[in-house]
Amino acid sequence: MGYCSLFLLLCFPWSFLITGTHQLQSSQTQVLLQLRKHLEYPAQLEFWNNHGMDLCYLSPSTQLNMTCQDNVVTELRMTGDKPVKVNSFVGFAITNKTLSGNFSMDSFVITLARLTSLRVLSLVSLGIWGPLPDKIHRLSSLEYLDLSSNYLFGSVPPKISTMVKLQTLKLDDNFFNDTVPAWFDSLSNLTILSLRNNQLKGPFPSSIQRVTTLTDLILSGNDISGKLPNLDMLSKLNMLDLSENSLDSDLPSMPKGLVMAFLSNNSLSGEIPRQYSQLSQLQHFDMSFNELSGKITASLLSLPSISYLNLASNMLSGSLPDRLTCGSKLQFVDVSNNRLTGGLPYCFTESGYRVVKFGGNCLSVDLHHQHAKSSCIDVPVKRKHSGGKNMGVLVGVLAGIFFFIVLLAFGLVMVRKRYFSRGIPEQHLLHKAEQDKSVAGFSSEIFSSARFVSEAAKLGIQGLPACRSFTLEELKEATNNFNNSSILGDGSYGKLYKGILENGTQVAIRCVPSSKKYSMRNLKLRMDLLAKLRHPHLVCLLGHCIDGGGQDDYRVNKVFLVYEYVSNGNFRAYLSEDSPGKVLNWSERLAVLISVAKAIHFLHTGVIPGFFNNRLKANNILLNEHGIAKLSDYGLSIISEAAGNCGENGEEPKSW
Repeated sequence: MGYCSLFLLLCFPWSFLITGTHQLQSSQTQVLLQLRKHLEYPAQLEFWNNHGMDLCYLSPSTQLNMTCQDNVVTELRMTGDKPVKVNSFVGFAITNKTLSGNFSMDSFVITLARLTSLRVLSLVSLGIWGPLPDKIHRLSSLEYLDLSSNYLFGSVPPKISTMVKLQTLKLDDNFFNDTVPAWFDSLSNLTILSLRNNQLKGPFPSSIQRVTTLTDLILSGNDISGKLPNLDMLSKLNMLDLSENSLDSDLPSMPKGLVMAFLSNNSLSGEIPRQYSQLSQLQHFDMSFNELSGKITASLLSLPSISYLNLASNMLSGSLPDRLTCGSKLQFVDVSNNRLTGGLPYCFTESGYRVVKFGGNCLSVDLHHQHAKSSCIDVPVKRKHSGGKNMGVLVGVLAGIFFFIVLLAFGLVMVRKRYFSRGIPEQHLLHKAEQDKSVAGFSSEIFSSARFVSEAAKLGIQGLPACRSFTLEELKEATNNFNNSSILGDGSYGKLYKGILENGTQVAIRCVPSSKKYSMRNLKLRMDLLAKLRHPHLVCLLGHCIDGGGQDDYRVNKVFLVYEYVSNGNFRAYLSEDSPGKVLNWSERLAVLISVAKAIHFLHTGVIPGFFNNRLKANNILLNEHGIAKLSDYGLSIISEAAGNCGENGEEPKSW
């Protein structure tokens, strides 16, 4: 009895230590509850509603798994049920498929970064959307990051290159649409890189061949083009999937330890390298739907580990040796739709379990599914007719030159007739605006050419929807026929209405009285230029409607500009102590001013020449629901004469 008492006495304090090992810090619990709010209370997080429960002790499931260590969260895995893909995604929330329009990827990542000890993060099919912000690099302890099957777009953040502990990066089934990053060699511990089924473009980055730790490289289902570098330096690579891209080089050398290679549906050409006969670990090899030529290397079929070989739909020619020895594990071979001749090797048919597809060639077996032998053999050109053929080529070239000269002369006549006979309207579409020195000072050359938009403009355009044309009927329906109850304000640039589009998107619609000096076509050119002004701190222009009042092409009554709806009021309302809402502190005010400065810098430098008359007033700085500042009423001087009335009193909208 005495020994039992002593044992219990010793165990009692240890029980407190064991219990306290996983007791989650209250600050970590608050972060998790904020993440639940950001994700709009998904069903798999309903158990987080109990504030008295230690979230570390919840039983793991297929949809949620969380691991804690030393009072902090180290692993968080969540899988939702949002649909994986849509036919098109333009950067806005989609009902029942993404999180709502109130979701902010930037705020979500800022909250997430407070879990500073997180080593594993997997957020799959949760409907999160928006550009992935650079702030993701604040999770500097991450070793595993998986954000697959969401609605992320734009570029893969360059700051990920500083996450040196990262071993696995998966961003599959999203909408990333920039070039493939060239900084992956900065991730010295990276073993799995998967960016499958996005819209990435540009050349295959040669820096990847320096990531010698890679075991899995998956970039399929993109639009990667150009030449493939040699990959034999990736000595640990087991899985390579570059299928469904636009690669158009010869086949590169491969690492000897490669197990699976998928390079189908590209434009790869040339012969199959002899080096592939040394890939003793290769089990699955798919090179179908390319432009490969030459003979099939017999040793490729004899590899000791090969079980699946697909060379269909290429331009492979020649015959296979009758006494070819197939690998003992080979179960599937597809050489269909090539230019093969002769018979089939005995090993193709000796085994009952081996599947072999060979139709669409010129083989001497199964003739019902083969082409004529002549279609698989290049017919040589007879030399004795070469002189006559050369003469024919020369005559054809001379005739072509003569025809080109006649066509060029005809084109010059038509151009002269168009620009000198018809007179001013076509040639000087913006002539009147130039004569009058329009308030913005833009020439016709600027309006008619997108080349004047600088590289800086691309930063603003990235991830934002294209500006489109609305009909007047659409805007009437959105505003209940421009009912007075929809009016948000009335200033020197016209009335501002709140509206709801057919898809449920809230918008702000500015009715701008157009200058009578601009024709319909002139105004459309000016609207095209205004549509190019895209920046995170500018209120996004979603579209426009030019009301000609049913008149001819050269008469314009009003212009309607459709903007995103910014709901949290203007900057001025947060400066006064008399404000009914929260008064911004100095650091928050400074953040707003920095954001506006970035927008102004873009307006001054993002277009040549810049937009300098931008109505910079506290009333025109709006704050969204996350406190992000956006400048409104910018650039309107190029379509309205109200620019000279900036000092004019008028009711400005308190919020959009």
